[in-house]
Amino acid sequence: MRNTTACRSLALLVAGLGISAVLAPRAQAQISINIGAPPACPYGYYDYPPYACAPYGYYGPDWFINGVFIGAGPWFHGPGGFRGHVDNHFDPRFGYHGAVPHRGEARAPGRDVGRMRNFHGNAMRDGRGHSVGGRGH
Repeated sequence: MRNTTACRSLALLVAGLGISAVLAPRAQAQISINIGAPPACPYGYYDYPPYACAPYGYYGPDWFINGVFIGAGPWFHGPGGFRGHVDNHFDPRFGYHGAVPHRGEARAPGRDVGRMRNFHGNAMRDGRGHSVGGRGH
């Protein structure tokens, strides 16, 4: 008799849990990520974390509209399908160990980002951390 009562109790418990699961309200997932303001870098910032300031010469003039950097990474606000020239010689992931400006630093006199005379892009980026071409693009 004990076995039958235990089985019956277990069956009622399982049925109750099943009904509770069906009747429970569905929670909607809400994810809100505040990425904050983009880094204030005079010549733009790399399009990958930790979004360090990029040196003059990394980004080509197509990354600037009226001297304003169009962004990279989560702050990218360029046109859809954008592909801009970069010079990977100034990328630490490719061996660059030279100077980089600090956040909030002003541009050096004569460093016009809209008309770079000696810019030599060797790759293209989409602003969202993706390489989209190399030499001969």
